[in-house]
Amino acid sequence: MGRGVGLWGVRPYARSMTGYEVLNVGAPDAWRSHVGGFDVFPLREGRRVVDHEMDMQYIGMTVNSLVAGEECGYWHKHSATEELYIFLAGKGQMGLNDDVVDVVAGSVVRVSPETWITWRCDPSEAKELQWICVRSGGTDLPENPTDAAVDFDRAMPW
Repeated sequence: MGRGVGLWGVRPYARSMTGYEVLNVGAPDAWRSHVGGFDVFPLREGRRVVDHEMDMQYIGMTVNSLVAGEECGYWHKHSATEELYIFLAGKGQMGLNDDVVDVVAGSVVRVSPETWITWRCDPSEAKELQWICVRSGGTDLPENPTDAAVDFDRAMPW
């Protein structure tokens, strides 16, 4: 399976266009039915590795869903990758080095490189713990996007 190719060697939902791609990952309540993962970790229900389905160059992203009591099952840390976890529904905990941090819908957690991390859905939670994880690394982001070109005169398309 190469970059930009889905689990079965196809992009069933992606439509590649000049300069951008569109992929519908479905509503968060449908994420649980997807089975996905990384090459070094086992596949599991509720994980979709978006950057395996799109030609992403500088960022990675997963959409995730766990049921009550389900957990990551391992600790991990990155040497150069920073991660941002954006929680959309449910209640759970993240293990961050020696700390346990409660997370709920609306929680946003940034994880620096070299931070040990794991997570779980609270065992008493009726809702699935649903989140997006965005990964990036290698170069510092500027405070302001100074590489942007701005055109105030261009007509809006709608």
